[in-house]
Amino acid sequence: MTEEIKLNSSKLGTQEYWNEFYKKELENFQSNSDDTGECWFDDSDAESKMIQFVAEKLEDGELGDATSFLDLGTGNGHLLFKLSQELKDFNKSFTFHGIDYSAESIRFAKDIAEKKFPTTSFKFDQVDLLGNTPLLDNNFDVLLDKGTLDAIALNQNLINGKRGMDIYASQVSKMMKRGSVLLITSCNFTEEELVKVITSGTELRKWDQITYPSFQFGGINGSTVVSIAFIK
Repeated sequence: MTEEIKLNSSKLGTQEYWNEFYKKELENFQSNSDDTGECWFDDSDAESKMIQFVAEKLEDGELGDATSFLDLGTGNGHLLFKLSQELKDFNKSFTFHGIDYSAESIRFAKDIAEKKFPTTSFKFDQVDLLGNTPLLDNNFDVLLDKGTLDAIALNQNLINGKRGMDIYASQVSKMMKRGSVLLITSCNFTEEELVKVITSGTELRKWDQITYPSFQFGGINGSTVVSIAFIK
C-alpha cells in the first residue's frame, strides 16, 4: 500500500479544471493554427527525452516487436505527434492511441491531428482510466505517462474506498501484456516514491530510467523531474 505517500488536493486533479483548460486551448488553436498548446515538462526537456528513450530501445531491440503506443492522459496529443515523427523512419507500422478523461482534450487532439498530421493515423478516445472501461481489455506494447499520475494524485477523493493514485498501477497493468513497458514522467514523486506507487501489488517492476541533471539539497541528490520505465 502507499498510504504514507500523499499529495495535497488541488484543482489540477479535477476533470472540470482540465475541461476548461483544453476548451480554451482549442479555441486558441482554432484562431491560430500555430498555437498547438502547452508542452508539459518542456523546461526539463522531458518529452524529447522520453521519445529518445523509446527510439533508442527500439533500435537496440530492447522493446522487441513493439508497435502499439498508448498515451495515458494525452492532453493535446503533443507527445504522440512528436513520437510519430521520430519513428517515421523505422521499417514498422506503428499505432498511436491517446486517451484522456477530458472531452475537451480529445476534441483538441483530434483537431490538431486532422489539421497538422493528416497523413498519420491517430486514435483518440475519452476514457476514465480509473473506471471500468472496455479499454482495459486491450494490450499495448508501450504506455506513456507525462504528468497524468501527477494529476491523479492531486485528487484525494476516494473511488470505492481507494485513492486514484492507489488504483492507477493496477488499472494500467490490465492494459499490458508480458514484456509491455510503462514509461512515466513525474514532477510530484521522488524516484523511490514512484517505484513504490507502481510496483506495490502489481506485476510491474522497474526496468530502466532516464537521467536528468541533478541538484543537491541538505546533502541529498535529486532532480525536479523523474522518468522511470516499468516492465510487466
